[in-house]
Amino acid sequence: MTGGRALRWGAAALVLALGAAGCGGQPGAARTGTSAAGTCGPATVTGLPTDVSPVTPAPSPKLPVTVTGADGKKVTVTDTSRILALNMYGSLAEIVFSLGLGDRVVGRDASTTFTSAADLPLVTTHGHDLSAEAILGLDPTVVLADASIGPPEALTQIAAAGIPVVMIDDEQTLPAVTEHIADVAAALGVREAGAKLAARVTDGIAAARRSAPEGAAAPSIAFLYVRGTAGVYLVGGDGAGSDALIEAIGARDAGTEIGLKGFRPLTSEGLINAAPDVILVMTSGLASVGGVDGLLKLPGVAQTPAGEHRRIVDAADGSLLTFGAHTAETITALAHAIYETCPK
Repeated sequence: MTGGRALRWGAAALVLALGAAGCGGQPGAARTGTSAAGTCGPATVTGLPTDVSPVTPAPSPKLPVTVTGADGKKVTVTDTSRILALNMYGSLAEIVFSLGLGDRVVGRDASTTFTSAADLPLVTTHGHDLSAEAILGLDPTVVLADASIGPPEALTQIAAAGIPVVMIDDEQTLPAVTEHIADVAAALGVREAGAKLAARVTDGIAAARRSAPEGAAAPSIAFLYVRGTAGVYLVGGDGAGSDALIEAIGARDAGTEIGLKGFRPLTSEGLINAAPDVILVMTSGLASVGGVDGLLKLPGVAQTPAGEHRRIVDAADGSLLTFGAHTAETITALAHAIYETCPK
């Protein structure tokens, strides 16, 4: 996810899509004991995957298939030789590549930045606005998308041109990851590969949820979505998507604990009341406000335990809230940054 689009469709869609995302799974077991997770200064989430790991062998789509999209429309797909998978998070393209169909993808959205897809032509403008002209110019045989990206008129124009457009649900939760894999696989005629990938991801997430060290106290973490260049300052709460990752590593979501739903404007009083031990941000968002020093100047940040200890943890935009095939690796890397970058 990239910045600078507060007054455009992309920014509005980002807030709406993230605000509508549900909480995935149950919080990790409460931990007891003493932890230094909130007291040892800034850290960056490292070890995040830079490319996909496709299932093998590469599947051969069984077509035609007729599926019902998240919008309730039945769509028949007869050709998957030229695929576009587009959404706000880059998760749909990640799933297509992970299914072993990456050589059929002809373009990408701004959030699809992993190595195998990085050289594909962009079909979004001004951040995450879909360009119907750019999409049609690539002559796709099927388009996968979700409600996080738009404008809707662009998708309508593509469908009117006779190209099958399959809408995937845009819920950003841990349980939804395997549901999205199944839906994408069904639309592309590779259900068996989808089952294989879903099993791999399910096992990985289960293992990653055990990444927090035994005996560590559960820190309180606040996720801030900040874009200084666009004047966007939000804090996540229940259903924001960030809460699912925070709870998956055995931590407590600070926004949820003070009753926030989705994403809400950052206020000094709210953040001070939340009293997070750690503040989690996206890397480019942190850069947009002038780094850690700049973040500490935002309302209430310096007055929190996280601010007092400069315990700001940043993670790459293209990975943190993707909720794609590499969700397990994201959870593991986040747990490492929160727990292992501090002395025991």
